[in-house]
Amino acid sequence: MKIVIIGFGGMGGFHSRLLRQYAQTNPQYPLELAGIYDIDPARAKAAEEQGIRAYTSAEEVFSDDQVDAVLIATPNDVHAEYVFAAAKAGKHIICEKPVAMSTAQAEKMYDAAEKAGVLFEVHQNRRWDDDFLTAMQVAAQGKIGDVYKIESRVVGANGIPGAWRKEKAHGGGMMLDWGVHLIDQMLQFVKSPVSSLYCEYSYIYGEEVEDGCELSVLFENGVRYKILIATDCFRKLPRWQLYGVEGTATIVDWDLSGGMTRVVERHDKNLVGIRAGNGFTKTMAQRSDSSVEELPLPVTHAQPFAFYKNFAAAAQGKEAPAIRREEVLRVFRLMEAAQQSAQNNEVIKIRI
Repeated sequence: MKIVIIGFGGMGGFHSRLLRQYAQTNPQYPLELAGIYDIDPARAKAAEEQGIRAYTSAEEVFSDDQVDAVLIATPNDVHAEYVFAAAKAGKHIICEKPVAMSTAQAEKMYDAAEKAGVLFEVHQNRRWDDDFLTAMQVAAQGKIGDVYKIESRVVGANGIPGAWRKEKAHGGGMMLDWGVHLIDQMLQFVKSPVSSLYCEYSYIYGEEVEDGCELSVLFENGVRYKILIATDCFRKLPRWQLYGVEGTATIVDWDLSGGMTRVVERHDKNLVGIRAGNGFTKTMAQRSDSSVEELPLPVTHAQPFAFYKNFAAAAQGKEAPAIRREEVLRVFRLMEAAQQSAQNNEVIKIRI
């Protein structure tokens, strides 16, 4: 199965490296990089210097009978035109996230792919992040009891990345950059309809698009889930914090450092009060060692190249696609509700 990458920038280059590694290790479900296409001649030249064929036009890609699939890694606002063209040409499609600029546009793209009978998957690769899988395992194994609140954060201090990602017309902003990933993770994590949400956007850098956001979601099963995306934070904050009725878990970073603290004695008979500022507290004092147990994280690793393997297998009809239409559209509906909340400074009560 031969695939061409359309757009040979940062993500396109990332995919080219991974696809070549994948081809060497997964003969059962082959997926071979056949070339790239980019509107920038310099990027085409860079590909050729790496021994990768550079197509001269998108039309050349779509008319090549040897090409089975395309991977679209262009700026967000041109995803749709390439998806429509690829579907018309009968090519299977991987598209970088966010797949579209709106729910309505995403629906049209899926309709076109389904009408053409081609496989169409969005590269929601962070479903296979080890930190996310570990967080879900913390909840699943139950050692901190039922989890009732989850905090998911990604923070940096480098501003909005890239030139076009700062422009609204190209689908810029951190909600479409990182929010789409963290919301997808959230909806995979909590198996319940959304009941309400509140969102705030940040414009610290003065760009026309948001440089960060805070999203708080309440699910019908009572779980509260908070997402923080910041590009102006100069101190590391925990990647994950999970609150259970019997303990708390922290995943510090993508390196999977952290741990769990589990209650073994609900009433802490050895609790000692502490000086707190100008006052005294037992309520906020650290629990005594005899009342809690420190546990390691149940570190969970993803299968290497899981997304590519699923795509190749699904194209052969041997597996169901991992990233389904209804899941992608649900993420878009939630992002649009979050945008409405941020614009109007209001809690949105909506069942998603």
